[in-house]
Amino acid sequence: MKQIALDIGLASPPSLANFFAGPNEVALKHLELWAGNSLRSPVPTYLWGEPGSGKTHLLKAVSEALREQGAAVGWMDATILEPPEFSESWAAVILDDCHLYTAVQQHAAFNWFVNALNAPDGHPRWVLAAGATPPSDLSLREDLRTRLGWGHVFALQALTETDRRSVLRQEADARGVFLSDEAMDFILSRFSRDLGNLMQLLDQLDGYALQTQRAITIPLIKSMLEDL
Repeated sequence: MKQIALDIGLASPPSLANFFAGPNEVALKHLELWAGNSLRSPVPTYLWGEPGSGKTHLLKAVSEALREQGAAVGWMDATILEPPEFSESWAAVILDDCHLYTAVQQHAAFNWFVNALNAPDGHPRWVLAAGATPPSDLSLREDLRTRLGWGHVFALQALTETDRRSVLRQEADARGVFLSDEAMDFILSRFSRDLGNLMQLLDQLDGYALQTQRAITIPLIKSMLEDL
């Protein structure tokens, strides 16, 4: 059965606090320690895993955590076709979707990486990157590929069915929303199981249920889809 991925905004921005770690607790603790430490180690960190394993969530969460501390961050993903030059104002360089980088993006990523670790002011910056495969399997220029594997490397795992159900249940309970087993079965069998999409769906369902003054049931879910 084809699963539906919803193109709607998240209820809240990604953060380290709202990341459900599941089997990725070690990676989360590493990022929490680094993001909360003013004396940060410049050793690079690379995350890899299948879609839905939480890579982009964690990168955005770290970026937001640094910005809340007043630090500027250099960010690049596959949608940034003309990356800017490295800036000494950056406290960190964050590279998402490395496996999708064009030749131009690879050139910029290598430049950022080298400047981050060999900053002219003598204060190395942290490099946090993510891709779909381990660094050794990336189809990138050799000098960039090898550098991405220099430091800490974490393999992220997608949540299990039990984990997804637990997250949905916890989020629904936190909202004061009753989500029956039948409604949860319907959601998990017909929608993208990516956790970000599931949270978006629950947010929209909650709003629709409040608007229509109805409980979240299978008929309500079908009705909401018809009104989209």
